[in-house]
Amino acid sequence: MRAALFLAAATSILISTLIVWTLFTEAWKFLSDLIDTAGIGALIDGGKAPGWYPRNDRFDIPTIVLGTLIVSAVSIVVAAPLGLGAAVFLSEYASPRLRKVVKPVLEVLAGVPSVVFGFFALRVLGPDLIQPLFDTSQKTSLLVTGVAIGILVTPLMASISEDALRSVPSALREASTGLGARRSATVVKVVIPAAVSGIVAALIISVSRAIGETMVAALASGRLGQSPRTWDPRDPGLPMTSAMAQLAQGSDQVVGSTLAFQSLFFIGALLFLMTLALNMVASRLVTRFRTKY
Repeated sequence: MRAALFLAAATSILISTLIVWTLFTEAWKFLSDLIDTAGIGALIDGGKAPGWYPRNDRFDIPTIVLGTLIVSAVSIVVAAPLGLGAAVFLSEYASPRLRKVVKPVLEVLAGVPSVVFGFFALRVLGPDLIQPLFDTSQKTSLLVTGVAIGILVTPLMASISEDALRSVPSALREASTGLGARRSATVVKVVIPAAVSGIVAALIISVSRAIGETMVAALASGRLGQSPRTWDPRDPGLPMTSAMAQLAQGSDQVVGSTLAFQSLFFIGALLFLMTLALNMVASRLVTRFRTKY
């Protein structure tokens, strides 16, 4: 049994190593070929209308990175208050009977396929909410994508935060109540600060999930494999995951530039480094703010 378990663990490590090796090998090949043909400056389009047009040898990395950052920021603005509010309600205010009903429903929402959220963004969020509220001409945009992904990651944020809040010892709540504090003051000044490490971890995990979401970004971002650079969330844009999905189209021979297919690995390597950095930051923050009782 020990040998079987060791083999399972070693297999997972081996597969992860091969994935990372393939990803960065192909990414380096793309980068070296691009340097030989156009120079490293080709990664930042300096033209009058910069953008990501890989089939035309225009690889403006800021275009897709900005799209990813905008979508992630919008999604966290949506998910953080909703998720934390749901977690506080379930942990501090809901009765045991109500908690048994609400929490499974919240976890079921986390199991809804992301493609469903994409169609929800196309048919409901974009035309019925975002477009009239922000007076935009497009039904699809980075803002629509961010809101949809925010709803998608809200159950994740709520579940992890609720576990962190419930792990706070009841003695702290009782001591605060004994000193005359109201329940709201106890939650804000005692419980949440005591669970801040778990809440920070939930926030970082939610950001990582938002950065890596593909289907919602591909359906609701409003661009098909190429896009001009934009800073406005109300405009259609192209997150990194959407750029990969729409450029590949299920084929290992992308039509267009000879470097277009290799660029997929370069984007994947950037995504890997971004999520790795987030996980390292999360580990440091959790270690710094963790409180043992």
